[in-house]
Amino acid sequence: MLTDSPAFSGFSVDDLDRARNFYEQTLGLQVSAVPEMGGLLRLKLGGGTDVLVYAKDDHVPATFTVLNFPVADVEKAVDELIGRGITFQQYENPPTDEKGIMRAGGPLIAWFTDPAGNVFSVIQQD
Repeated sequence: MLTDSPAFSGFSVDDLDRARNFYEQTLGLQVSAVPEMGGLLRLKLGGGTDVLVYAKDDHVPATFTVLNFPVADVEKAVDELIGRGITFQQYENPPTDEKGIMRAGGPLIAWFTDPAGNVFSVIQQD
């Protein structure tokens, strides 16, 4: 029954206007309002994927990565995002380098947060 369903994901933020500005201006994503669903935001991502973003008064950031962006070159993506004002997270486990890139096995990955504290990543994918 669900195998053919065009599933989508969603997550909350504390301020839709601030989130929209970050997603559009800083990340360069295509964002649209969804007034028929109470003013939600729709992020249009590659491959036809949609993600819904909704305001929640008692928003608490997720303690896990809510959105991963596969990229061909993590180094380049991190440098470009740093140039746009993004600060990458520093972790001891798994360990990240001075730029915030995890190089301890598996694909290169770097994590950052949106203004609501939700964790996103850029992950190298060949």
